[in-house]
Amino acid sequence: MDTELKSMNPDPPKPEQPDPASRDDGSNSKDDRPLLKSDSNRISSTTGESIEELEKKFAAYVRNDVYGPMGRGELPLVEKVLLGIAVVTLVPIRFVLALIILVVYYIICRVCTLFSAPNRDEEEEQEDFAHMGGWRRAVIVWCGRFLSRMLLFVLGFYWISVSYRDIELPDQNKSSSQNEGKDQSEEPERLGAIISNHVSYLDILYHMSASFPSFVAKRSVAKLPLVGLISKCLGCVYVQRESKSSDFKGVSEGTTTNGDFLLPFKTGAFLATAPVRPVILRYPYQRFSPAWDSISGALHVFYLFCQFINHMEAVWLPVYYPSQEEKDDPKLYASNVRRLMAREGNLKMSDIGLAEKRIYHTALNGLF
Repeated sequence: MDTELKSMNPDPPKPEQPDPASRDDGSNSKDDRPLLKSDSNRISSTTGESIEELEKKFAAYVRNDVYGPMGRGELPLVEKVLLGIAVVTLVPIRFVLALIILVVYYIICRVCTLFSAPNRDEEEEQEDFAHMGGWRRAVIVWCGRFLSRMLLFVLGFYWISVSYRDIELPDQNKSSSQNEGKDQSEEPERLGAIISNHVSYLDILYHMSASFPSFVAKRSVAKLPLVGLISKCLGCVYVQRESKSSDFKGVSEGTTTNGDFLLPFKTGAFLATAPVRPVILRYPYQRFSPAWDSISGALHVFYLFCQFINHMEAVWLPVYYPSQEEKDDPKLYASNVRRLMAREGNLKMSDIGLAEKRIYHTALNGLF
């Protein structure tokens, strides 16, 4: 499942103005046992397989850089020397600067939310400050966009290649021809969401800097130091992946790939039947892949800090206007947008998800 981004920015990079976030329906249980436990039989069936067999079965999560599976591969001598140099030069500087940026933005969010009560949904355990307007909202949005770009710069993304691709969309042409007969004073149909592939947590920083959308996140994110308040100011939609109840179905959440694959989209962002804006993110690399696939978060951040330069590309496709058939069938709408993004981004489509990723990680832990 790839990320479905719901833009809330009053001034996105194009004139379309996204509506507030929509979400998939889910249960409201407050339990905390792992929801998507990998089936023990499936795990035992993979632990005896070779690394080649595992990579073929779980290709969407295979790490293809010099650091190898889980970032634990045998490194060449040159890479070890470069890491050693980075550890005593880049890492301390980047860590301090990144922490300063995070703390500064937290303070800005804290000041802007003083004496302001958050939106609360007790049943959904949802709490956010997305309703704020005026100068408070303007400060949060523009500071967030600026500081997130500064943070990417600190992490080595000195230049981000952004392109706007003009392609032929049959349904969009149909909508355009239908609009020709309408009163020119009528407002165009509002953009419902930004739809992006999900490769890394770095995706969030790019989209914050570009259009400041809200995101779907685990409920535990709201309780994290510093990040929790920031996520509430973003208007994040929190979902529950964990429960103790045996009959709890919960919410299937998305996960990241190695950047070469595109997983299925959930229908939450398509239920409103509003137009969407597809965005394709890529992370070209030579040594270390910024994709967060089969590597732990701490190790990924460490290696990312050690890279002298990192690269990112963002391809914005035209607004996708759904046909009447797609409006009547959100699954068809989501599937067609996914096919378009896979074709234009040269991405392979895979139907595996978070449960399979956990199985792959468990199997790799048994090999390394």
